[in-house]
Amino acid sequence: MNAKKITNPSLSSHQARGRFITLEGSEGAGKSTQLEAVKAWLEAHQIPHQITREPGGTPLSEAIRELVLDPQYQVQADTELLLMFAARAQHIHESIMPQLQSGVWVVSDRFTDSTYAYQGMARGFDLERIEYLEQWVQQDLQPDLTLLYDVPVNIGLKRASMRSASDRIEQESKAFFDRVRQGYLMRAKQHPDRVRIIDASPSVELVTEQTTHTLDQYLGSIQHVER
Repeated sequence: MNAKKITNPSLSSHQARGRFITLEGSEGAGKSTQLEAVKAWLEAHQIPHQITREPGGTPLSEAIRELVLDPQYQVQADTELLLMFAARAQHIHESIMPQLQSGVWVVSDRFTDSTYAYQGMARGFDLERIEYLEQWVQQDLQPDLTLLYDVPVNIGLKRASMRSASDRIEQESKAFFDRVRQGYLMRAKQHPDRVRIIDASPSVELVTEQTTHTLDQYLGSIQHVER
């Protein structure tokens, strides 16, 4: 059976289109805090938007999230990878695509770059398999802009330790998160037109300044193109 073709609204010129923005980063990078800053920026610009997350974003995807992150389960690497893409497939078809097609901007806390960083680089999974699943599940859907919050692993893990109880993935070793960071930086190097690296080491206020500045630049660039 042939997979249904997904059309990325960012590639459609005949209709008002939403934009797809993703936030990425390892543990303790401050994505959740900056997600609020992105939301405030969108509201200030009166841009209709939907905030979501991965894995998750729909009832079924949230149920898969619970399975993937629950420390009581011993999840094999290939099972983890397939569950991530199963949740993503539901997320795309039930939530992301309908919102984008209606002109709503979608902001997701994590997307496929996380899979390359965590399941690919950190777990040592064959990147060609991830690429195959990405093409099968997403077709030509890609984020229009990715904000990558980069922080040294020691700082990130120290911050993360101050939060609530760790989930299954958060309990991994420092070496694991070193590889996650390497995976993210590799993705940024491979996709410089899409991925913007934001230094997440300084204060929340300074990171928020970087975030809003990057969003201002992005909005200016697409307004210039659409004139």
